Amino acid sequence: MSDPVLRLEGLRKVYNPGTPQEQEVLRGINLSLARGELTALIGPSGSGKSTLLNVIGLLDSPSAGELYLMGRPTRDLNDEARTRLRNEAIGFVFQFHHLISAFSVLDNVLMPLMIRHGKPSTADVRLAEQLLAQVGLEGYAGKRAGQLSGGQQQRVAIARALITRPPLLLADEPTGNLDTRTAEQVFELFREINREFGCAVLVVTHDPRLSANCRRSIELVDGHIVRDTGTTP
Repeated sequence: MSDPVLRLEGLRKVYNPGTPQEQEVLRGINLSLARGELTALIGPSGSGKSTLLNVIGLLDSPSAGELYLMGRPTRDLNDEARTRLRNEAIGFVFQFHHLISAFSVLDNVLMPLMIRHGKPSTADVRLAEQLLAQVGLEGYAGKRAGQLSGGQQQRVAIARALITRPPLLLADEPTGNLDTRTAEQVFELFREINREFGCAVLVVTHDPRLSANCRRSIELVDGHIVRDTGTTP
């Protein structure tokens, strides 16, 4: 059996250690995500969801424990190595899509590749156009991102997250800024992407309808995993 995409062992995160303001936010998290899993991360505000997502996304470092990404330990990586691994292995989709409104839709999708190696190749452009078609935005490549609706912009953000073909896709409240109908359409897109690309998808959401439609749901309370439905439908 191949290694999981993501594996956490005894992960802890403590802020202001050794001071009166010391706060332990993550308290020994053990977790694995396999390719093809669509998993919801739920829990009340202040439970540690955002901190956990930042640590998993290599945007923050754990205080103890280890995080393995594609079988590779990450805790002792330097900043350059962490950035390289993050860009290669992880796609991000946020509640606020962070598109560059004056740039074209196509350039926004290509941005991760442009940051990585400059001018995109013909193959890069072809892939970006293919992804736009897959998220329902065929024919929108030349439009400015600022001209699109909120739901359309979130679809562009999803295409952008997939342009590097990451094995792990992290989504932080990706439907939290959308109306109910658009949120359902965007979430269905996550399901289609999960089926087609086979990447592991971890979605932080407060919407119980969305989490109920994930094959796996993990509940975090006070820095502990209190429930994990595993991969049982």
